[in-house]
Amino acid sequence: MGTTLTAAEARRAALHAQGLIGAPRSRSVPALLRKLGAIQLDTISVLARSQELVPFARLGAVGRSVVHQAFWEPRGPGSARAFEYWAHAACVLPAEDWPLFAFRRKSYRNRNDTWGMAPRSESVRSVLSRLAVDGPLTTNELGGARKTPGWWDWSEAKQAVEFLLACGEVVCVERRGWRRVYDLPERALPAESLHDELTDRQCHVELVTRAGRALGVATRADLLDYYRLTNVAGFPDVAYEAGLEPVAVEGWGQPAWAAPTALEFLASGGRGRHRTTLLSPFDSLIWERARTERMFGLSHRLEAYVPKAKRVHGYYAMPLLHGGELLGRVDPARERAPGGEVLIARQVSLEKARAVEPMATALREAAAWVGCAGIRVESVVPETLAVPLRRAVGAVEQP
Repeated sequence: MGTTLTAAEARRAALHAQGLIGAPRSRSVPALLRKLGAIQLDTISVLARSQELVPFARLGAVGRSVVHQAFWEPRGPGSARAFEYWAHAACVLPAEDWPLFAFRRKSYRNRNDTWGMAPRSESVRSVLSRLAVDGPLTTNELGGARKTPGWWDWSEAKQAVEFLLACGEVVCVERRGWRRVYDLPERALPAESLHDELTDRQCHVELVTRAGRALGVATRADLLDYYRLTNVAGFPDVAYEAGLEPVAVEGWGQPAWAAPTALEFLASGGRGRHRTTLLSPFDSLIWERARTERMFGLSHRLEAYVPKAKRVHGYYAMPLLHGGELLGRVDPARERAPGGEVLIARQVSLEKARAVEPMATALREAAAWVGCAGIRVESVVPETLAVPLRRAVGAVEQP
């Protein structure tokens, strides 16, 4: 084992790799996407959707329309800058990374049970024919998304187009509202990205390279989880080919690897201004729960799908990042009021008393970003910090 890092050094390297230490070189959302490698999508919208919250956490109050334009606004045939695909989960990915998922597309093509679709069924042929003739289409334009109002009761057209998306025979590079717009890869993606020539091993090496760069310092499990890689044989050799360096991190108790950029950052002093911000539960800094506990000492989970009576921190609890630590979390909501929309902190959980001012700062920034005219703080844990927090945010009175 080579270099030994303290836990604090590993944490700083990870924050820097994620764009949460140091002023951003630009407020470019496409540049941020390339830095992170993947930004997870989710349907829940409280303050905003997760894919908007991730740039906000790093770049500040970048306009939500700017994010939409960077990810999904049509720019003409063959000029897409991003596409959607299965990476950590459903993610936005840089268009140039299309070749790196050849192994996953091949895996879906070789399965017999991908959404119940046969590779050349009538429904699949019909979708491909419609897209070839009519151009980019939504599911509704292809025949509708569902047979009945049931959540997963997809229509045959929906099953077919999602099968084709997984196999790489169609692509999504545009959304209208929240609807995917499907197109043929050869019409939407840059010509230089349109190939499946990489072997599975080459794909794995390139994705571990990107994961290492985005995580800074990471264990094998962390690196594989970033793009949900499985069946990666000979991982130490893959990490070596990816240019990662073996390191020991005090207190981790397991081997780790560091990206050269992370070690260079630490060698230069590892300094930079920390962001104070609220994080989406789907932010790549905290994707993996074991890593979040190991690095920040915070056990965090999304409780949106937990029965309300069993929730501890709230429906969409967003962790508070300040000074390189996770100091609390807030479950936010928005509500219309006579004087304008109000940001509601339905439940605030603070780990330490010194989290009051950072939480107030983060709430004020978030409220301004989404256009809320005021903030209302409801439940605070511990309750002794409720009055100081309400005072710090200049909270509106409880109704």
